[in-house]
Amino acid sequence: MRVVRLTLIWAALTAAVCVPIAAAAASPLLAWRGPVYILAGFAGILALGLVLVQPLLIGGYLPGLSAYRGRRAHHWIGGALVVAVVVHVAGLWITSPPDMIDALLFSSPTPFSPFGVIAMWAIFAVAIIAALRRRLGLRARTWRIVHIPLAVVIVVGGVVHAMLIEGTMETVSKAALCALVLGATIKVMADLRVLRRRGTLRGERLPTPLHGDSSQRISFDR
Repeated sequence: MRVVRLTLIWAALTAAVCVPIAAAAASPLLAWRGPVYILAGFAGILALGLVLVQPLLIGGYLPGLSAYRGRRAHHWIGGALVVAVVVHVAGLWITSPPDMIDALLFSSPTPFSPFGVIAMWAIFAVAIIAALRRRLGLRARTWRIVHIPLAVVIVVGGVVHAMLIEGTMETVSKAALCALVLGATIKVMADLRVLRRRGTLRGERLPTPLHGDSSQRISFDR
C-alpha cells in the first residue's frame, strides 16, 4: 500500500508538471515563433512547475525523501528555478529588447508583465539571501520571516503572470497547474501557522517538521 501511495503521488506530480509542457509543445502558435522565443517560453513553463515542487518539499508531502535529501532537493530546485527564470528573461530580451525594457521599468502596456517582473526579483532575492545566509548570520526565525513573504510573492506573482498570458500554454492544463501551485502553498502556510500556534500555546519553540514521519519532514528552519 505504501508503494502504491508513493507511486501515485510521484506520478501525479510528474503529470502536473509535464502535461502543461506537452500541451504547450502541441500549440499551433509555435509555428510562428523563433527557436529562442520558444526556449524562453518553455523555460517559463518549467519555472512554474518548479514553483509547485518547492512547497511540496518544504511540507514533506513527497514520500520517499529523507529530511536531508529533501533539503538538498529544495536547494537544487531553487537553483534550477533561478536558471529557468534567467533563460526565460534572457530569451525574451534577445527576441524583443524594447518590450523587456518596458517590462523591467513597469511601463509595459501588457497587464501580465508587472507580475512576472515582481516574481522574478523575489526569486533572485531569495536566492541571494539563501546563498549569503550563513555569512549574514541569519537565524532560523529571521530566515523564516524573510523567506515566507518572498515565497508568497513568487507564487502569487508567477500564477497571475501565467494566467494573464494568452500564449502557447493550453488553458485548462495551465489553470490546473496554477491551482496546484496555490493549493500547495496555502497548505504549507496553514501547516506552519498551526505548528507555530501549538508551539506558542505550549511555550515551546516552533517544531521544525511539518508533515509525515521524522525522516521525511522539512521546514523553513533548515
